[in-house]
Amino acid sequence: MPELVEEKTVFTLSEVSNSIEKTLKARYASAYWIKAEMNKLNHYSHSGHCFPELVEKEGDKVVAQMRSHMWRNEFLAINHQFLKVLREPLKDGIKILFLAKITYTAMYGLSLHILDIDPSYTLGDLEREKQDSIRRLREEGIYNANKQIPIPLLPQRIAIISVETSKGYADFLQVIDNNDWGYSFFHMLFPSLLQGDAAVTSIVKQLNRIRKVLHHFDVVAIIRGGGGDIGLSCYNHYDLARAIATFPLPVITGIGHATNETVAEMISHTNAITPTKIGQELLQKFHDFSVPVNDAREEILYQGRQIIEDEKLAFRHLAERFRTQSRWSVQQAVSGIRELSGKLLVQTRLHVREEHSKLELKKQTVRQGVKYFIRSQLEIVGGTKTHLKEILPGLLNYENQEVDKLEHHVKLMHPENVLKRGYSITRLHGKSVRSSDEVKKGDELEIEVYRGKIWAKAVKNEKNEKN
Repeated sequence: MPELVEEKTVFTLSEVSNSIEKTLKARYASAYWIKAEMNKLNHYSHSGHCFPELVEKEGDKVVAQMRSHMWRNEFLAINHQFLKVLREPLKDGIKILFLAKITYTAMYGLSLHILDIDPSYTLGDLEREKQDSIRRLREEGIYNANKQIPIPLLPQRIAIISVETSKGYADFLQVIDNNDWGYSFFHMLFPSLLQGDAAVTSIVKQLNRIRKVLHHFDVVAIIRGGGGDIGLSCYNHYDLARAIATFPLPVITGIGHATNETVAEMISHTNAITPTKIGQELLQKFHDFSVPVNDAREEILYQGRQIIEDEKLAFRHLAERFRTQSRWSVQQAVSGIRELSGKLLVQTRLHVREEHSKLELKKQTVRQGVKYFIRSQLEIVGGTKTHLKEILPGLLNYENQEVDKLEHHVKLMHPENVLKRGYSITRLHGKSVRSSDEVKKGDELEIEVYRGKIWAKAVKNEKNEKN
């Protein structure tokens, strides 16, 4: 009860609070559906209770603000429903349509006791955010910008945005680092948060870091795994989508879910359902390159072996023909040489006989001349026998010596005797060589000696300057 103090009615704080509580209970006995933005969830894990901070905004201006609470069991039920419908948990910054009672206590003041939240309303709001991001990207003409960047033939250097402890990151490395074909990759981790509102800022920050070392990488891979479809709304955020769309390297995504493709996945160069699938697609690019190369290599080796075998066979045939023709040519050459030698020998003998006949004729002429000379001398000297006896032997002996010398000289000049003394006859193409000018380096020469013939190849010729 109030008390009177100096003619003033004075209430205690608890009396005022109790009055407000009674009034509100009487006036707001029912539960109401209310829409607001959950500015902050304020979930306490040790107790399981939540104390969401609710606001209403007009643009960026807050026009209403109120505290609320959900007890542990209520939070678990509502959060489970959100995960089932939205694939998103209750979190900061989402708009909600919730069923609540207005409560008031002397200790905590006015609050909204949240009994239920309609996930379909939040889903619609998230979808509106997603469609708004897509619209803005299209209006700016950058929706397909990253897809138009040519990806290298062999994307071997990979900048990875992920969490070091992520299962998806481990799966990705297992695929590319332990492939059965020995393909080699260089990769570097740029650690980042991968879900929740903070993920947007974290991923964009790592993209900006990679921009500074672009020349070290071929592609960027954003890898998230193990979380299923939970916590994907950050990948619909315009700021993240724009950072990916305008990135100067191809961005490949493996966020790890099978439904409800996010904006980040839509505008990335290449999207795969899982990190494992990303790794497999990178390996496939190496397959697409290496298989035709290996096939071409095998074909080249096969064709090369065929050509070699064909050339070997042709060479054997050619060698056999060469041996056959060589034997025939040698036989022909030997036969020709023998025939030529026979002709030369016959001609030489005929020449010797002619010379011998001339010699005999000369001898007769000399004898006749000597006789004539003797007779003339006898007539001159008076024909004395004594003088004849003195002169005649000397003259006959002298003439016989001259004839013998001539005959011996003819015999020495015979070809057989010339060859016997160590001389030789050199022929080129069947003709005798008289000067070094007739012979060129590499010419094959036939050299006839006293007993046999020698075939040689000219390695050098030197001209004798003497006349």
